[in-house]
Amino acid sequence: MSAFRHPGRHRVAVLVRHGLLPIELGIPHRILGWSWNDRGEPLYEVVTCAVTPGPVRTDADFTVDVAHGPEALAEADTVIVPAAHEPDEPVAEGRLGAPLADAIARIRPGTRVASICTGAFVLAAAGLLNGRRATTHWASCDRLRTLFPQVKVDPDVLYVADEDVLTSAGVASGIDLCLHMVRDDFGTGVANSVARRTVVPPHREGGQAQFIERPVPEPGLHTTGTARGWALRHLDRPLTLRELAAKEAMSIRTFTRRFREEVGMSPQQWLTQQRVERARHLLESSDLSVERIAADAGFGSPSSLRLHFQSALGISPSSYRRTFRFRTDAAA
Repeated sequence: MSAFRHPGRHRVAVLVRHGLLPIELGIPHRILGWSWNDRGEPLYEVVTCAVTPGPVRTDADFTVDVAHGPEALAEADTVIVPAAHEPDEPVAEGRLGAPLADAIARIRPGTRVASICTGAFVLAAAGLLNGRRATTHWASCDRLRTLFPQVKVDPDVLYVADEDVLTSAGVASGIDLCLHMVRDDFGTGVANSVARRTVVPPHREGGQAQFIERPVPEPGLHTTGTARGWALRHLDRPLTLRELAAKEAMSIRTFTRRFREEVGMSPQQWLTQQRVERARHLLESSDLSVERIAADAGFGSPSSLRLHFQSALGISPSSYRRTFRFRTDAAA
């Protein structure tokens, strides 16, 4: 009997193991499962599966009753592997035990595969990360590199998308990874809508730092949030560091340091990222010309928009518009 019951939806199988972190199971169900088209119809069907159906222990004081076995992997368009905090001796030694290996072997060629946190060790042990860039939780990156020297481990990013194989860092970056997949599948409009419903940031670039030395400002210190909010309302005009720093009554030097501590990148990098996101949204949701979009997003000229868009996404604005207009029409 099929694990999936809704033809036409993108099928997602979440493969869980004993020691599952419940929050990591909830992320794909909430982010992907709450992604809808304009008619309010789900775009994904998400099911949970295990090597052996039945109770799966979590790292909390309860179990999860999993109805589906590895047959769900053979039907999935995307497979996601969350972390597990119980010792798995074969994986800990850099290989898969026979039952897990047999389950992974059911995944069809061309299926998108992703991991959350140390779920990357399963993908690596299956050989799916060989020769690819990948990441995992910063505390486990050295071990991933030692066990699997053929994997190009990047410890400094939130997530990595290497073609159809994706890996993410700690728990919260699983949200970023799932939102990235929604954006890639159905565009920024759908991704932003589900982000609003789940009250999370709609976009943190995968290359953003995993570990920021002072993620929470010390009591009594100003943050840069007011300046960021003001900048988002004025992306269509040139914005200087002096203006941004003045919004927080800081010197340029202090503002730049505080901004990097809080956001994980420089103000200029962040502004460019936000402008690319504004352009993406307008390309998907409007019939505005590329010239007008370049102005509204603050790039000034179509050539500047094309340069930054190509650098960030590897595609021209016009090609991006054609791609996502097609996907949006198909989803509707």
